[in-house]
Amino acid sequence: MSKALRLSEKWFRRGLWLVAFVFAGFLIGLGGTVVGDLPKVEAPLQLDDFLDPQAVQPLRAQVKAAREVQEQAQAALEQAQLQRSRALSEARAERESFNQWLATRSATQRAEHDPEVLARTRRLDVLKEGERRAHQAVEAQEQALLDARQGADRALRRLEALEREGRERLAAEQRRVELRVFLYRLALTLPLLVAAGWLFARKRKSTWWPFVWGFIFFALFAFFVELVPYLPSYGGYVRYAVGIVVTVLVGRYAILALNRYLERQRQAESLPDAQRRRDLGYDAALARLGKGVCPGCERPVDLKNETIDFCPHCGIGLFERCGACSTRKSAFARFCHACGTAAAPATEAPAAGGAPGGPA
Repeated sequence: MSKALRLSEKWFRRGLWLVAFVFAGFLIGLGGTVVGDLPKVEAPLQLDDFLDPQAVQPLRAQVKAAREVQEQAQAALEQAQLQRSRALSEARAERESFNQWLATRSATQRAEHDPEVLARTRRLDVLKEGERRAHQAVEAQEQALLDARQGADRALRRLEALEREGRERLAAEQRRVELRVFLYRLALTLPLLVAAGWLFARKRKSTWWPFVWGFIFFALFAFFVELVPYLPSYGGYVRYAVGIVVTVLVGRYAILALNRYLERQRQAESLPDAQRRRDLGYDAALARLGKGVCPGCERPVDLKNETIDFCPHCGIGLFERCGACSTRKSAFARFCHACGTAAAPATEAPAAGGAPGGPA
């Protein structure tokens, strides 16, 4: 259709399309802000909201105390193990020294060393006793650590069981919140989509079409960007079902629109040639001719063939002779391109013989 427009009109239309996109951009920004704030309508959810504080708090305190005891027992065990290692090292060194001394005494067989034998033996007994006590201390600390660990594990298992139930309730509530937020989005978006459909059907060619198209772009963006990605899935069933419903509705609308279009075309092709050319409109006719199709039935026609004056598909007149200079010109042109004479009104018969205007 751009070939039928004046140069200034083309630029005005481009500017109006820019207005439409800018208007849509501001609407999208406002809509995105509103939609982004919708989740704030719901209070934020936390796990503690779904736990019994009278049951959870004592368990958490018990776990904390058991872990503190466990840390203390671990530290005491490390100290006891260090003491045991020291006692074992001292006893081992004393035993090795005593064995060497006994070997020396056996070689010399000196009787004055007997009191020293008794003293060294008593010293070894004392070290063994210290070693035994160190072993007992280590075992006591290991038992204390084990008791603390088992107590913490028991309390932690009970706490985890309560928290597991709380997480399940939290997840269920989160799903309900997501559904409510989606319904908020749907309540905001669906009327916009319905209004956009009505505007597209009734007002897209009106004087205020830039704002109409801007609103349509905004509604489509709100639907496909602000609503569809947040559609609850439920394993894919909801999304596939919604996709099927939308496809059926769009397909049904397309089929009905096609049938209505074909019916309008059949009715138009049954009208007289002059009336069909008058009803088409100048800009629409030039736009279709610029695409190489018949303005009446929109089927391809070889417009460069100078022997074709009527559409071979629907019979509408495409070319005629100027009443002043007899030059072959477009039947839809308002003036003759050769002499500038105004074309005869569409209600008059063509100057140079014509074919019947009925369907081919």
